Amino acid sequence: MKKWGISALFIGAIMLVTTHTAFALQPSNTRHEWYFQKQGNEVPPTTDHRYLQLMEKYDGLFLGDPKRKDIYLTFDNGYENGYTDDVLNTLKEKKVPAAFFVTGHFINTHPDLILRMAKEGHIVGNHTNHHPDMTQISAERMKEELESVKQKYSKITGKNDMQFLRPPRGVFSEQSIAVSKQLGYRHVFWSLAFVDWEVNRQRGWQYSYNNIMKQIHPGCILLLHTVSRDNAEALGKAIDDLRKRGYTFKSLDNLKVDNQTKKSPVQ
Repeated sequence: MKKWGISALFIGAIMLVTTHTAFALQPSNTRHEWYFQKQGNEVPPTTDHRYLQLMEKYDGLFLGDPKRKDIYLTFDNGYENGYTDDVLNTLKEKKVPAAFFVTGHFINTHPDLILRMAKEGHIVGNHTNHHPDMTQISAERMKEELESVKQKYSKITGKNDMQFLRPPRGVFSEQSIAVSKQLGYRHVFWSLAFVDWEVNRQRGWQYSYNNIMKQIHPGCILLLHTVSRDNAEALGKAIDDLRKRGYTFKSLDNLKVDNQTKKSPVQ
């Protein structure tokens, strides 16, 4: 009895240590909200050093090469407000690539726009099916959210190339980034954005134009929302004037996993 008792205690201790170690190795689900700190004068912004470490560890993106005057134009499409066609018309006229991060609702209601994006060479990225807080759902639910959007996109376009993800509201944790990477996605945040999504508080094209021109910087990943009338009306002039300042518009596909986060200034 004594031998069995000692053995049981020994085995139990091993199981406890093993379980505790496995738990400790799980990525943290601490909730974060993406942000950047403006530098001005075309100097790339900074962000929290912890976020930079996560970008490097999981191949996430928020900034291209800070020494090259490249711009990566991205749009978030939660729902349609009548301006996406205008945006696509401008991009086609100016020969500018972009990435559109779409929700399940957007795909359900406007498959024609999804098809047009794909046909005209733009990236269609995943913005989740129901726009949840990614830190408040299980790994299984996260998989369902992402897979649903991908399947709808593939059914419409015949493509299976969805690989970029933008988390709703920029909310993330190490766990959510790790799980999505296992599912084949790279997180894409941003280095330039402003309040443009309030459809009842649009301020005129000059507001959008001024925010873009004041905050622009080399390697910029620019976030705009297609629900904004201001953005749709300012986009053409912004593209023309940025090109005059020596900037080039590139696709996220051109932004490889180089050491952009290592080059980024860390606060």
